[in-house]
Amino acid sequence: MPEKRTDMSLVKIKNMTVKLEGHVALTNVSMQISQGEIVTIVGPNGSGKSTLLRTIVGAIQPTSGIVNITDSCKIGYVPQKLHIDATLPITVKRFLCLPKAQNSKNIKSILKRVGSPDIENRQMANLSGGQFQRVLLARAILNEPDLLILDEATQGLDQMGAASFYRLVENLRSTLGCAILMVSHELHVVMSASDRVICLNGHVCCHGTPDIVASDPEYHALFGSGTQGALALYRHEHNHTHNHDGTCDHDRQYEDA
Repeated sequence: MPEKRTDMSLVKIKNMTVKLEGHVALTNVSMQISQGEIVTIVGPNGSGKSTLLRTIVGAIQPTSGIVNITDSCKIGYVPQKLHIDATLPITVKRFLCLPKAQNSKNIKSILKRVGSPDIENRQMANLSGGQFQRVLLARAILNEPDLLILDEATQGLDQMGAASFYRLVENLRSTLGCAILMVSHELHVVMSASDRVICLNGHVCCHGTPDIVASDPEYHALFGSGTQGALALYRHEHNHTHNHDGTCDHDRQYEDA
């Protein structure tokens, strides 16, 4: 088992600003991701969501501030989309063996885990949208990551397909014990599975539990009031304490660090 931090944090970001080609994409962002929790990032187009994810995985260097990733943290990543040319003959099995070979038992097991068994010999180009995303998810969890990052991973799926995908993700959180960082526009579906929500628009507009964020004026200014009713039935069990302002005990630890 990988060594874990005693404060249970995998990612800590403090006062981070990111400039891209002279444009300020993110300003003074502070957040953290702790073991086993689901954190959802919401925000309009151009709000810096993908920039935030790319900074966490190391593809972008922040202009200022601190990004601290636990040394032992393994990250799995599911992108918005991955284009595979229809003329390229690559099976699911071969795709899952890139860049590291996997034995047939592992491949069958991981495909069963994501709810798409017996497709290892199918061509990637012939998969349905839902099957394709589940294969990407399977590849992301092959090495049992500590942090699973989903960048609008249900883009192109219908509502039922997206809901099914997120139920699978929540189940993986339970079975793998990994933290999950999600970005999506499907607010009512994603937020209902979240421990915490961060509303982003170039900076952190608001954050906290789904019910706290759903009632925040800045959230309504960005998305309107239509989603609040969908979130009213939100319930979940957790093993950490939420404070009156929507932060949790992990947030307090971070602020004091």
